[in-house]
Parts: sequence; structure tokens; C-alpha cells
Amino acid sequence: MSPKERRGNWYPVLLGLMIVILGCADSPEGKLEVPLGPDFSMPKIDFHSHYRADRDYLIPLMDSFNLKSVLVDVGRVDTTLWHQQRQGLIANFQQHLDQYYFCTSFTANGIDAPDYAETIINHLKHDLELGARMVKVWKNFGMVSKDASGEYVQIDDPRIQPVWDFLTERKVPVLSHIGEPLQAWRPLDPDNPHAGYFGRNPKYYAYLHPEIPSWETIQEARNNWLSKNPDLVVIGAHNGSMSHNVGIIAEILDQYPNFHVEPAARFGDLIRQDSDSVRNFLIKYQSRFLYGTDLGVSGEASKMSDEELVQERQRIANMLGRHWHYFTESGKVTFDTHFLASPKEVQGLNLPDSVLRKIYYQNAVRILSIKS
Repeated sequence: MSPKERRGNWYPVLLGLMIVILGCADSPEGKLEVPLGPDFSMPKIDFHSHYRADRDYLIPLMDSFNLKSVLVDVGRVDTTLWHQQRQGLIANFQQHLDQYYFCTSFTANGIDAPDYAETIINHLKHDLELGARMVKVWKNFGMVSKDASGEYVQIDDPRIQPVWDFLTERKVPVLSHIGEPLQAWRPLDPDNPHAGYFGRNPKYYAYLHPEIPSWETIQEARNNWLSKNPDLVVIGAHNGSMSHNVGIIAEILDQYPNFHVEPAARFGDLIRQDSDSVRNFLIKYQSRFLYGTDLGVSGEASKMSDEELVQERQRIANMLGRHWHYFTESGKVTFDTHFLASPKEVQGLNLPDSVLRKIYYQNAVRILSIKS
């Protein structure tokens, strides 16, 4: 009997247990008091996660949500940190091939070298042989990395074009975290869902660094890249750094048919907008929107206390459950997460079943060429 089949025997028990946990357990993420509903068992893929270490609870937890996950590598300028995190992610992927999909990454490090593109392509070939189905580019492009002339390297830099040609030919999609939310270029609003992040990570708070290109400049480079590569499938992580306004996202989706988006850690932006506008957006672009969370774990479980592991597990379970309620409930849903300064009650989107299946599963299956 396969590991998946053995886990399947426990599925009804685990699902019931998770409904109880999500329905009545206190946690730093608050309470979920509404049952998850009969359609909760539909298959799901988290398109954007960072589980860089294994946990005894993770696979049973994901099975209880009928969820698989894309493990996303993050190419960092700090190669020591990058390689350390990458090793943990790949090890977890290879240990659970029936649970995870792998998204590799690369950086602008060495972009002035004549063989830069060739070196990156060889790196990507290696990872595609390991099983990678997607490639991520991070905000190093546009906000961090500079070339020998001191210019910030934008995503449409012609020195990268051979890489895009290679990925287009191989039909490999690209997950792009280009830029940051508009709030990064504005005075911090304590009630903004990004205030905490930029308070902890001032190096990405562009308001303090006028040398960093503007939000508009980075967006323009992204759009130029999309225009120059119409056959390259691109998914804008964090709603393409446009989460503050679904109307702007819609304009870009209309302009670039090869572009898609996923929210990953930007639910705080969505719930601040008119729920009818968000609902109409998701219904109209149901084939261009994918479910992503940005959830993850790092570090060895052996170095954590039992209490820390319980809190970590509950944080993940509550976040997954809260997203489901937001998408499916017709009544009010309370968000009380680390993305918000204070609890916020919002109107559930009550999305049709057919839309949920595309957002949670079918779009990912299509883009990642998964045999369902």
C-alpha cells in the first residue's frame, strides 16, 4: 500500500478533526466558528508556499484539506542563505513527491558576465530534471540587484531575454514577485496590512530609500517584459504587487493575455476593498486567478518545543480555513491575522462552486501541466 493510500484511510477522521479544530480552537489567528461546508473536500493546490522543512503534522494537515502545494524557491542575493533554504525545500519536495510540486528560481547575480544567460539556463535545466515545473523571479529584480554600472536590474533587461526564450520553448511558467505593494513607497499607515512587514524589513521599505526605482517604473518594466514575451505564461505573485486595487489588476489582465495572478499573503488587501468588486473580479477572471498563500515553515522541528509546533500547525490550519470561509461564505467572516493591525469583519464572497474549482485547482493543473 502506498503512503498516499495509507493516508487516505485516515482522511475522513482527519477532516472531521480539522473541522473541530477550526471551529472551536483559540489561537493567535483568532477563531473559526463556521463549519467548513460540504464542498470543502474539493481538490486544492496552494500555488505559492515555502515549506523548507518537514513536519510530522504537515502531510496529514494538507490531506485533511485535500490540498497539495507548490514549494517555491526564492533566489536571493545572499547566496549562502539562498542555498541553505533551497536545500531544505528540495529535500522536502523529494521526500514527498506525491504531495508537493517544485518551483525553482534564479537571480541577477553575475548579470554582467558574457555567459550569464547560459549559466542561468544550465541551472534551470538541472532543476527541471529534478522535477521543477515553474520558475520564480523575486523582487531582487527592480529593487535590489544592480549591474556593474550601478543601475538597478529590471525584469525586462535584454541580458535576461535568452532565459525567457528558453522557458517559452520549454513551456515553463514563471511566478513573478516583481516590486512590492504601493504602500512601500508611501508613509506607513498603521492600519495598512503591510505596515508590520515593512517595519520589520526596512530595507524593502522604498519610502526610506529614494534611490530605489518607483513602483510605477517597476510595473512598467514588468509590463514591457510581458509584451516582449507574449507566449511566456507569467503568474504575478501577490496579485502582481497591485493588490490594493482589483480594478488595476483587471486592466493588466485585459492588456496581457499571458498574465495571471495569485494573492499569496495579500488577502489583507483584498478584504479592505468592496466585497462586490472583489467577487465580480474573481468571477470575471476565474481562469486567470490561482489560490496561493505564502505559508511555510523553516528550521528543524527537533529544535522547537511542542508548544511552538502546535502553534505553528494551528496558524497554518486557521489561515487555510479562513481563506476558504472568505471565498465561500455568504455572511460575515472575521479576519484576525498577522496581515492586519486589528480584527476586521468582512463580507464573504460566496463564490460559485465552478469558480472555486478553477481558483483552487483547475487553473494550477492547467498551468503546471499536472495530470489530474
